[in-house]
Amino acid sequence: MGTHNINFSEQFEFTGRVKTLSIVGIALGIAAVAYGFIAGDKVMHERTFANLLLMGYYFACVCMSGMFFLAIQFVAQAGWSASILRVPQAMAKTLPIAAVILVVIISAGLYTHNLYHHWNAEGLTDPNSPHYDSIIAGKSVFLNVPFFLGRQVVFLGVYSIFAMLFVKLSYNEDLAGGLNSYRKSFKNACIFLVIYGFTTPIFAFDTIMSLEAHWFSTMFGWYNFAAMWVSSLATIAIILILLRRAGYMQWVNNSHLHNLGQFIFGFSIFWTYVWFAQFLLIYYANMPEETVYFYRRFEYYKFWFFLNLAMNFLAPVLLLMDRDNKRTDAKLLFVSIVVLLGHWVDYYQMIMPGAVEDGHNGFGIVEIGTAIGFVGLFTFTVLTALSKKPLIAKNHPLLQESLHHQL
Repeated sequence: MGTHNINFSEQFEFTGRVKTLSIVGIALGIAAVAYGFIAGDKVMHERTFANLLLMGYYFACVCMSGMFFLAIQFVAQAGWSASILRVPQAMAKTLPIAAVILVVIISAGLYTHNLYHHWNAEGLTDPNSPHYDSIIAGKSVFLNVPFFLGRQVVFLGVYSIFAMLFVKLSYNEDLAGGLNSYRKSFKNACIFLVIYGFTTPIFAFDTIMSLEAHWFSTMFGWYNFAAMWVSSLATIAIILILLRRAGYMQWVNNSHLHNLGQFIFGFSIFWTYVWFAQFLLIYYANMPEETVYFYRRFEYYKFWFFLNLAMNFLAPVLLLMDRDNKRTDAKLLFVSIVVLLGHWVDYYQMIMPGAVEDGHNGFGIVEIGTAIGFVGLFTFTVLTALSKKPLIAKNHPLLQESLHHQL
């Protein structure tokens, strides 16, 4: 496609069936959550909170990784992606909303004792209490409600500030041109990546690993990073393919899809590497305080355990190994959807055993409805953000390289 045929003012119009379906999805999600709280007992309340945490964390992680994608492109001075940056920018712009929702869910779960009850129950740190737990007492300096919530607010707040800064600089670049905004983006991306690299594992330790506070793994942070990163790549691929099918962003070619397919393929293998390394070390050492993590998943979540591996390793590796599959939008779209669903399964078997009593896990209206609600919310917020500005960063200094990108 020649550059003379490109409409540099092209904007996405968020109207019609997509907007209606996203609102319906939000309404179904609210109804499912209300059903879980009104119609259920204490166990159902825990399940509902666990699903809210799952989807709130997933929502925030995908938006965070959209910003991580932007930062990587700036630091690498990548040219291939210059024409598709508005999609991850829309995800980054949505991060403050996702951050507020996640903090509200965590706060409500803490103060109702429906989440993090392994370390937040009464008497666990009191030596005179019959419920005293020496392990939890030893971790109480780190795992206490004020410090825990403070870390969540600081981490998500800093990520949100950088997200809005990247978006603002890109829009300024559209207006003023030149290299000033690009250079500022490069410098801020360097700072952000250092902060993100150090804080993302702690964020995962806090939000997910502390659900089972006796157990710990130093690899858990990178395991979560791999999951959120590949999920974000799949989301970007899905949005681009669907926009192109709707008649937008016709400058996106099969080489751009190929690059995204390569990333999804490669980081699916990386996710599997970290998952298996963690599993193998625990299996080989065979220490009760470590094996309890996988025992509970074998005992109560065996189907989800193996489905996780099938969807997040076998599917992307086998289906994206072929070059043509990475360049075919229908096949890449299918794999990306499988990967997104697969990492829902991944988070499900991460969160549920620590949030719901053994043997009381389930899959039904609350799980499906909450997931649909957050998909609707993500669609509504991201596409609303995407519709506010032109779909191409017309003054990006590497735009021509992206428009002529060929592999």
